[in-house]
Amino acid sequence: MPFAAEVYKNRRLRLTKKMEEGVAIIPTSSERTRNNDVAFPYRPDSTFYYLTGFPEPDAVLVVVAGKESKSILFCQPKDPTKEVWTGRRFGPNGAKSTFGFDETYTVDEFDKKMPGLINLKKVYYSVGRNQDFDRRIVEWMRISPAISDVMQITDEMRLIKSSEEIEIMRKAAIISAQAHRHAMQVCRPGMMEYELEAEIGKIFRFSGGDPLHAYPSIVAGGNNACVLHYTENNCVLKDGELVLIDAGCELDGYGSDITRTFPVNGKFTPEQEAVYELALEAQEAAIGKARPGNHVRAPHNAAVRVITKGLAKLRIIRGNVNELIRKRAYYRFFMHGTSHWLGSDVHDAGDYMKGGKWRELRPGMVLTVEPGIYIPIGSKGVSKKWWGIGVRIEDDVLITKNGNEVLTSLVPKTARDIELLMGR
Repeated sequence: MPFAAEVYKNRRLRLTKKMEEGVAIIPTSSERTRNNDVAFPYRPDSTFYYLTGFPEPDAVLVVVAGKESKSILFCQPKDPTKEVWTGRRFGPNGAKSTFGFDETYTVDEFDKKMPGLINLKKVYYSVGRNQDFDRRIVEWMRISPAISDVMQITDEMRLIKSSEEIEIMRKAAIISAQAHRHAMQVCRPGMMEYELEAEIGKIFRFSGGDPLHAYPSIVAGGNNACVLHYTENNCVLKDGELVLIDAGCELDGYGSDITRTFPVNGKFTPEQEAVYELALEAQEAAIGKARPGNHVRAPHNAAVRVITKGLAKLRIIRGNVNELIRKRAYYRFFMHGTSHWLGSDVHDAGDYMKGGKWRELRPGMVLTVEPGIYIPIGSKGVSKKWWGIGVRIEDDVLITKNGNEVLTSLVPKTARDIELLMGR
C-alpha cells in the first residue's frame, strides 16, 4: 500500500460527494491463467486500487453515497491451507483494520448483501470491463431505476495527480532514466535486442521497481523501430544501425514511459543524425506547448508542423508546408499522437475532449510527449539513404502552475550528449 489508509478513505469520500444518492460498484480483476495451472503475475485494477490500496484479487469495493455514506469491501476469506501455497490474505477483519473500510465481508456474501444496498437507488458501474459483474448488473437493474458509468467520475479524479502521486512518479521516472542511461552505456554491435531488454529490466528491479513493468519493453534495432509496438526483441543489434528503446518501470502502481533512440555503435551517421535532430526539434517544440491554458492537442500540432517542415527540407516529402499539413502528408512517417495521459496506467484515465473540444491542460496533469519519424525499408519515393531509420523521443511531462517539469530529463537527448555517454 503506497499511501496511508487515510489517503484512500479521502478518495472514497470525494467519490461520494461527486455521486448522487446511490451505490458505486467497483470490482478488481481476478487472477488469469497463463497456461495449465500457471497464473499470470497479478496486478489489481487501477481504479479499484486507486480507491482502496487493496492488493488482492477477487475483491469488490462498494461505495454508498447519501445520508449514510460508507465504503464496503468484499474480499476473499482467510484460508490457512491455501495461504501456505499462495500467500497470506488480509481477510475481512484484516482489510477493515488496515485499509479503513466501514464494513467488510467475504466475497461470497456479495450477492446476498447487494439487493438490500441497492434498494431502488441509482447504481454507478462501468459496463464492459468485467463480464461476470455485467451479468449481475443486468439482473439487479430490476431493482434499480438508473445506472451511470462510475468511471466518468473516477477517471476525472485520477487525471489530476496529488503531490503524493507526483512524488512516486518522479521516483519511477528516475529509475527508468537510470535504466536508459545504462542501456546506452552497455550497448554494443552484436548484442541481441533481448540482452539490452534484460539490462533495462535489471535496473528496474535492482532500483526497487515493481515486478511488472509499466508495459512490455520495446527494444527495436534498425528497421524494427518502424513497427510502433514491436516487442519480439529477438534480433541482432547491428553495427551502423539505430536502436529504439521504449521502456518504463512501474513503482507502487504508478508508471513511467521513456523512449530514446541511439546508434548501436555509439556514433550517428549523417542521415541518422538529420532525422534524429528533426525528431528532437519537434519534441522540444511540443514540450514548449505543454503548459497550463493550452489544450491537450497543442503539443501534437507543434510537433506536426516541425516534422512536416523538416521532412520537406530533407526532400522526403515535397510541397508547400501548410498544404502538406492539410493533406496530412506527414502521416506516412509520423502516424501516431504525440501525447497520452500517464499515471497508474501507462495510457492513463481521463478524457481528451470536453464538450466536443480538446480539454485545457491544468497543473497536476501528467502526459507523455513523444513525436517520432519512421521510414521503413522499401518506402516508395524516398531515397534509400533514409530507409530503415526509425526515431522516437519520449519524455514524461508534469503540468505545473507556470509551465511544466520534465520528469525524465536525466536521460540525454542531444546527439552529442548521447555519443558522449556512450563513450565512442
